[in-house]
Amino acid sequence: AIRPQTLTRKNSLFAGSDEGGKAWGRIAFLIETAKINGVEPFAYLKSTLEAIAAGHPQHRIDELLPWNFPPSS
Repeated sequence: AIRPQTLTRKNSLFAGSDEGGKAWGRIAFLIETAKINGVEPFAYLKSTLEAIAAGHPQHRIDELLPWNFPPSS
C-alpha cells in the first residue's frame, strides 16, 4: 500500500524547485490517501477545495480529510 506514495515522492524530485517538489508531494499524498480510503481523488480534491473556498471553518478542517469523505461507489 505504501509503494505508490514512495514512487510518487521520488518522481517529485524533478518538479523544478524545492518548493515545487514540496507542493507536488503534498498533492500526491492527498491523492494516494484518497485512493487508499476508496475515494475518487478528483471528486475529493474538488469538493475539498470548494469547501475551503466557500469558507469552511479552519477549526473543523478534520472534516475535510479523505477518511471522512464518503467512499466512491
